[in-house]
Amino acid sequence: MLRRILMASAGALALTGAAAAADLTAPPPPPPYVPPPPPPMWTGFYIGLNAGGTWAATNNVQSFGAPTFANPIFPLGSSSIAQALAIVGTVSLPDRPAGFIGGGQVGFNYQFGNAWVAGVEADIQGIAGAHKTVTLASVTGVPNFPLESYSSFVAFNKSTDYLGTVRGRLGWLVTPTMLVYGTGGFAYGGVKFSTAIAATESLGNPPYPPVFGAALFSGTRTGWTAGGGLEWMFAPNWSAKVEYLYYDLGHLSTVLGLTQINLAAGGVPWGSAIVQSTTRFNGNIVRAGVNYHFNWGLPPVVAKY
Repeated sequence: MLRRILMASAGALALTGAAAAADLTAPPPPPPYVPPPPPPMWTGFYIGLNAGGTWAATNNVQSFGAPTFANPIFPLGSSSIAQALAIVGTVSLPDRPAGFIGGGQVGFNYQFGNAWVAGVEADIQGIAGAHKTVTLASVTGVPNFPLESYSSFVAFNKSTDYLGTVRGRLGWLVTPTMLVYGTGGFAYGGVKFSTAIAATESLGNPPYPPVFGAALFSGTRTGWTAGGGLEWMFAPNWSAKVEYLYYDLGHLSTVLGLTQINLAAGGVPWGSAIVQSTTRFNGNIVRAGVNYHFNWGLPPVVAKY
């Protein structure tokens, strides 16, 4: 009987040791599964700020003069004065303003087809420093009268005060957080353009008093814009972008008149010319911006990159 008890005890001890050894050699359990962070959500509304630089693409302003009146009392002299005034008003000067641009934007994105993002964006920004005045002082001879001339001064002023756009956007997600896109649409801006011309005939006063003419346009111009950029979603609701835009608000012309009065002949017009000045409001924008995404909408299906 004692023998049986001893044998049973020995067997139990052997089984316990084997189990303990098995526990020591078994691999540790795998770590608990931690799901990856959710992909960035591009679908939804966003709002942001931008800042950068802008410079004009067209680098000149031109004006063209044409004689319009010659007094029949002295047809040769008055016709020559009208021709001289037309020459005074025919000028071409370089004018390429540049400045700082900054403002804000709002938009909506929709992510589809795994890695495509389409949307619409509207922005408006003010422009500082993009005001430039160019001048020219010259002496112009009077045809048929070699001893007479006009000393003249011409000034052009051109500026864009603000610029806004409403654009479509279409982009491709190079990675889940990096969007490359193209953009284009409607552009508008507040512009100013003025021309001033002063001229004095060499005979002086009282026969010929100084001549002066000026024209000004100030208002809103419309046109188009196109460009592209990169946008990086660096946090669940935040993105940063760099962008280039070209805009074109079209050509703008102003018209002024130059009339020479002859005091010796009783203050009658002695010759006149009409001057048309033309420039183009187009340019380039390079800017950086930051957007806050509200992420309203369903999570998109993310492509396997």
